[in-house]
Amino acid sequence: MTADAAAPSTQSAALAAAQADYDGFVAKGLKLNMQRGQPSDADFDLSDGILTAVGAGELTMDGIDLRNYPGGIAGLPSARALFGEYLDVDPKQVLVWNNSSLELQGMVLSFALLHGIRGGTPWFGADEASKPTMIVTTPGYDRHFLLLETLGFKLATVGIDENGPDLDAVERLTASDPNVKGILFVPTYSNPTGDTISATNAARLAAMATAAADFTIFADDAYRAHHLGEPDAVVNFIDACAKAGHPERAIVFASTSKITYAGAGLGFLAAGSETLAWMSKYLGAQAIGPNKVEQARHVTFLRGYQGGIAGLMRDHAALIAPKFAACDEVLAANLGRDGAYATWTTPRGGYFSSLDTTAPIASRVVALADAAGVSLTPAGATYPAGNDPHNTNIRIAPTRPEVDDVRQAMEVFAACVKLATEEYRAQAAES
Repeated sequence: MTADAAAPSTQSAALAAAQADYDGFVAKGLKLNMQRGQPSDADFDLSDGILTAVGAGELTMDGIDLRNYPGGIAGLPSARALFGEYLDVDPKQVLVWNNSSLELQGMVLSFALLHGIRGGTPWFGADEASKPTMIVTTPGYDRHFLLLETLGFKLATVGIDENGPDLDAVERLTASDPNVKGILFVPTYSNPTGDTISATNAARLAAMATAAADFTIFADDAYRAHHLGEPDAVVNFIDACAKAGHPERAIVFASTSKITYAGAGLGFLAAGSETLAWMSKYLGAQAIGPNKVEQARHVTFLRGYQGGIAGLMRDHAALIAPKFAACDEVLAANLGRDGAYATWTTPRGGYFSSLDTTAPIASRVVALADAAGVSLTPAGATYPAGNDPHNTNIRIAPTRPEVDDVRQAMEVFAACVKLATEEYRAQAAES
């Protein structure tokens, strides 16, 4: 028998074996959800003390009546000090708002569209040719894409690796086009790849010559303290831009959404003094101020937690790290590390891992998993408009289920990757 004659038989056997494994999981009638990067109930339980952190007789902080209007648009001084420490900046450069940092991003971008950054030329484009462009990384965060597309930005994509965004591509985009107004990305433990921008690349981005004088770095530092073990070195963009002679270039966003309660936390940002004054002007026109009671509860609870925010994050890591380890172990055991079926990231922090299939089968994998009772992030979600041009990337979100459920879900996931790959190979062999 020739090698050519033997190949279809081998391929058929591999496909049959993969189908049998998959059918076995379908028969179990599982119902597991690995779609979104949410904290688990055990993570939330760590912060239950926040509910009693401020009592009826403790409604004053920094000499401010928490129940009344006055208090300042930038937040309580104690809250600004706490999150100034967290972001490693002067508290005067911090604005603390309500639950969502994504809301803050939306407000800042809306103000820029209407009024221009720091009172410059408005970014709004009345026609397609004059629409502002924002650079985003791919694979990246679907909510960034949705926000920008909803506001009317055009998106320009660049790749990302272990050193951060592809700055050669960023330079090509920004060098001659004044409509390229900024870059929005996750600098620490990026969603979904888990990559962290290097200090060298951060300095390069801070100093980069751009056609747009108001080019802005929108750094969504959502996972700044979300280490799973030995931490990556975290970049201070406010400091890097000041050293590069662009003290107003960066706005750094963060929140307590995955520190305390996802649905009842604080969003905050750091920026240069001119940028903060500019934003406060427009924010103060649409709101009297943020929720001071919630800010006081967070300050009291986080200051009182053993080890402060860092101590709380170590306790989160003790719950989350085993889930990421389970993902890596199951994938390696079932798919191997040789790239025959897929490659994936093993992040040192954050909330996600990113897997790329070797064949263009991501949508098929997600469909197979759903039919087997495992919900995954939709294929294409890590690209603008939900369109992965390679059909290979799948975001893995293991943080909410229990470890045993994560392990079971990843067993199913691996079986789906194998089956979809073998189907693709069999079809290719027939054509």
